[in-house]
Amino acid sequence: MTAKHYLFDWGDTLMVDLPNQTGPMCNWPKVQVVDGALQCLKHLSQHAKCHLATNAEDSTEIQIRQALQRAGLSDYIHHIFCRENLAVGKTDPAYYGKIVRKLAVPATHITMIGDSLERDIIPALQQGLNATFYNPAKVAVGKGILSISRLQQLV
Repeated sequence: MTAKHYLFDWGDTLMVDLPNQTGPMCNWPKVQVVDGALQCLKHLSQHAKCHLATNAEDSTEIQIRQALQRAGLSDYIHHIFCRENLAVGKTDPAYYGKIVRKLAVPATHITMIGDSLERDIIPALQQGLNATFYNPAKVAVGKGILSISRLQQLV
């Protein structure tokens, strides 16, 4: 996989969206990293820029950065793209287009990695980005969708 920029979804792709937790993740009593996320970011960030692309509604960019710091992932994440700084969510067709413009690179130089076909993968592909479905449950996916069950497979 060759890309100059990697966009990672936040919840259940880099960090576990713990059940029964509400409010900003930075305030949760416990934060948990998805298995293999740290090693994946360490490796990929040696030759590309890694970013976060989240649909989180209850965390600001600063709060997201704080949660990443608590988890030891912040040093590997360049930009955080969220509702607060893009003024749209992932379901808006403009979401990925705004990221492409902010990164100022062709869409084909960006790969989105996420655990939702509907919010992460299909919209990214529709905007011309590359996309990899993080699929630990190994659910069947349509033809043409690149799927991995472990983040280490990106390395």
